[in-house]
Amino acid sequence: MPRRVSHISGTDNFNVVFVGAGNIMFGSDEGPWNHSFRFEHKLGPRLKVVALIDPAVDRATSVLAKKCETFVRSAYENTRVFRTLDDFVKNVSKKDTPRAFVIGSPPMFRGTNQSGRDIELQIMKAFPGVALFVEKPVATGPSSEIEEVFKIAKTISDSGTVCSVGYMLRYLKAVQMMKQIIDDNHLTVMTTIARYACAYEAIAKPDWWTKSKSAGPIIEQGTHFCDLSRYFGGEVDISSVVAHSLEWNENAGHLSKLSIDETAIAPEDRIPRVTSATWKYESGAVGNFIHVVALQGHDYSCELEVYADGYQLKLVNPYVQPVLYVRKPGNDHEQVHRFPDDDPFFSEISVWIDNIEDIEEDPETSQILCTYEDACRSYQLTWAIREASERSRDSRLNSS
Repeated sequence: MPRRVSHISGTDNFNVVFVGAGNIMFGSDEGPWNHSFRFEHKLGPRLKVVALIDPAVDRATSVLAKKCETFVRSAYENTRVFRTLDDFVKNVSKKDTPRAFVIGSPPMFRGTNQSGRDIELQIMKAFPGVALFVEKPVATGPSSEIEEVFKIAKTISDSGTVCSVGYMLRYLKAVQMMKQIIDDNHLTVMTTIARYACAYEAIAKPDWWTKSKSAGPIIEQGTHFCDLSRYFGGEVDISSVVAHSLEWNENAGHLSKLSIDETAIAPEDRIPRVTSATWKYESGAVGNFIHVVALQGHDYSCELEVYADGYQLKLVNPYVQPVLYVRKPGNDHEQVHRFPDDDPFFSEISVWIDNIEDIEEDPETSQILCTYEDACRSYQLTWAIREASERSRDSRLNSS
């Protein structure tokens, strides 16, 4: 497997700044994300969270108080809360100089060179050379700003900053096994087929249902499977993307168990229920993705299939209990591989920290699997799908 995951022992403190005090950083009932927990596990007593930056000071203070009541108190007992990065820069002491920033603030505040939405550039200016971990998607601005996101990517790359973006599914053992099978057998991928069906009843944030705030479910949620599709299929010919949607006001788009009041959202701002897209990869292969807002209850239903000559690789339930079904030449029966207790969130943090700690010294240090530029390409694909679905919707409405 192309990565090494380990607890790092040592005596020197590892200073980290968390940007954002929300669920991605400190966990929630909605899913397995919780970066602080993975940092505690990876670094042990070396972890020192020197600052938590969030304009919601009360929330930040509250999560720190809870941490200080537990056995990881030493990581948080001296953490200072700041409303803005500027406040931190003005007040940081030499001993609190960070080695790394974790950016988990909402994506509308990053990914551009515009004041207030340029956290990456601000960090690199104030702390050149300090490593960055950025949550996905890299931005949720209008599609007209995609060019700006690529400029941020170039700035990060040119500076030599160690940077990783949180497409954690790339780090799944099942995904790496799929990669290994493709590489070992010198296969050429023919098609990727991805399906993401979310349990909408459990999604209670009005912003998620509002396109102008979340950018819509393909960009905000489907992004993981667009990224995973690219991970196997390679670069996408963006001009080839075609998509269709089922809209909220079509008969088949009625949902009976919404946990939000959708009538409070402007009709043109409501999200589609289904988006189905196809495209060509530059290799000639074909990509297919369908995102569905249909399930009730709590569990999502997600699958990714990759086909090559003689081979079918099918990844099922990657978020919770990944199972990989492999069909090979010479046998019609699928081999089944299960991966209990695999934690891709830990793996991505672990690999990133390994690269910060010993990027030159240890040839076994695994490579970061998603660079900022790579994440920009996934972001670009999600916008292309949304815009293609809206074009086909408008065309249908205009012809009726």
